[in-house]
Amino acid sequence: MSAESTPEPGIPGEAGTTSGADGKGPRHRKQRGRRKALLIGAWTAAGIVVLGGTGLGYLYFKLNGNIKSVDIDQALGTDRPTKADNGSENILVLGSDTRSGANKKLGGGADDGSARSDTAMIIHVYKGHKRASVVSVPRDTLIDRPACTDAKGAEHDAAHGVMFNSAYSTGGAACAVKTVESITGVRMDHYLEVDFSGFEKLIDELGGVPVTTTKPIKDPDSHLDLKAGTHTLDGEQALGLVRTRHGVGDGSDLGRIQLQQAFIKALVDQVGHVGLFTGGTKLYNLADTATKAVTTDSHLGSLNSLMSFANGLKSISAKNMNMVTMPVVYDPSDPNRVIVSKAKAEQVWTALKNDRPIPKSAVTGNATGEAAGVVTSS
Repeated sequence: MSAESTPEPGIPGEAGTTSGADGKGPRHRKQRGRRKALLIGAWTAAGIVVLGGTGLGYLYFKLNGNIKSVDIDQALGTDRPTKADNGSENILVLGSDTRSGANKKLGGGADDGSARSDTAMIIHVYKGHKRASVVSVPRDTLIDRPACTDAKGAEHDAAHGVMFNSAYSTGGAACAVKTVESITGVRMDHYLEVDFSGFEKLIDELGGVPVTTTKPIKDPDSHLDLKAGTHTLDGEQALGLVRTRHGVGDGSDLGRIQLQQAFIKALVDQVGHVGLFTGGTKLYNLADTATKAVTTDSHLGSLNSLMSFANGLKSISAKNMNMVTMPVVYDPSDPNRVIVSKAKAEQVWTALKNDRPIPKSAVTGNATGEAAGVVTSS
C-alpha cells in the first residue's frame, strides 16, 4: 500500500530576500532567514555526531527514506470535492490498529490479520494557521461506503450500512479518504497515519505526556491502570488511554473519543513545552522516530515537505483547537452503533468548507459518551 518517496536534495531553510532600509523589511527577514539557517545547521551538525560523523547527505537521506507515502490523488482521480481556495487546509488523521509487526503486543486486541482506522480525526486548519477545528469520526458510525480504488489499483464495491472503520480495512488509505469525502463533501488536502508502535515510540521520545485524571481508569484490555491524580504517561500508558473503552464511562466509542480529544490537547501542550529547538540530539531522535512512525499522502512524502508542513502548524496551541465529534445519534436498532445526524453534520461540513467556526448548535444535543472531564492537561 505504501511507497517511499524520492528524496529531494538539500535541507530546507528560509531563502533570503532583497535588502530593505528600515530594518523591518526584506533585509530584516533575510537576517532572520540566515539565523534560522544557522540554527538548522546546528541541529544538523548534532545529528551528524549522533550518526558517527557519516555526513550530512547520509543524515538527510536516512530521515527522508524513513517516510512512507500513499498516492491518494492517483488512486481517487478527479471525482472528488473541489479544493477550497480560501487559505485553509483539511487533513485526515488516522490511527491504525493493525496488529502486525511491532504492533502485535500493543494496545490490546487480537491479531486477526486485518487493520482498521482505530482513530479518525478531520483537522481543519483555518486561514493564517493560528487556529484549528478537529472533528472526530466515531469508528462505529454506520455509513454508506462508496466504491473506491485502493493504492494498488484494486477496485472495491460500494457497501450500505457498514461501519466507518471498514473503509480502511477494505481499501486502505485511499478508500478511507474517499469515504470521508463522500460523507462530508469536504476535500482532504492531506493524509497522515500513525500506527500503535509509532505512537508509543513518539510519546516515549517526547519524555511522556503529563495529564490529570479525575477518576481512576483501569482496563486490562488496553493494559491501563491509573489512579485519580496527576501522571506523566509513557508511550504504553498513552496508547492504553486513547484506546480504552471499558476503563471509564459507559464503555462506548464516544467516551473513548472524549479521552482521545483530552489527550491530544495535552500532547499539543507538551510538544510546545518540551524544547524541541534547544538540543540537536533530541531533535534528531524525534525526527527519526516521527518519520518512521507516519504514513503520509504523496504531497507530504519527503523530508522537505513534511518539515514545511509541520512548521506551518507550530503556531496552533491547544487553547486554539476546537475539538468536537461528528454529530451522531444512537442507531434505534443497535445501541452499539451510531448513525450520522445529517442536518447537524451538514452544519459542521458547511462551516469547514467556508473556513468558519463550527456553530455550537451543531454539536449540542447529540449522542455523547460519559468520559468528558475525566482527563485534563496537567
